[in-house]
Amino acid sequence: MTTTLHDIVDTAVAAGSFKTLVAAVTAAGLGETLKGEGPFTVFAPSDDAFAKLPAGTVEELVKPENKAKLTAILTYHVMAGKVMAADVSGKKLEPTTVNGAALHVDGTSGVTVNGAKVTTADINCTNGVIHVVDSVLMPKA
Repeated sequence: MTTTLHDIVDTAVAAGSFKTLVAAVTAAGLGETLKGEGPFTVFAPSDDAFAKLPAGTVEELVKPENKAKLTAILTYHVMAGKVMAADVSGKKLEPTTVNGAALHVDGTSGVTVNGAKVTTADINCTNGVIHVVDSVLMPKA
């Protein structure tokens, strides 16, 4: 049985464990971008990762007046290009995200991104790859 690959957004929706991320991407107006050609590498916080944030954080971020801040946070989880776990294995890297800030990726013992653990790697999509992280990555203000 062959599985049909979907774009990053449809893959996240189908997984069912990224409801908060999908809602945030929609609120920020980034859905079309992440359905675009890419390729993109997305460090996708699970719903459990969003649940670790202080109470009310997500509700506050998805308000229209906070769209710029939400967009900055979400684009901090996205890199141009398709980077697989094997590409960072045994390495420490400082790749630049779509929002312009660098991430600290450590592939020397499993893979962490700014200290967040990659819990599931290499979810292939038609326009890139998703790596699930256990924490929301916050850019420095």
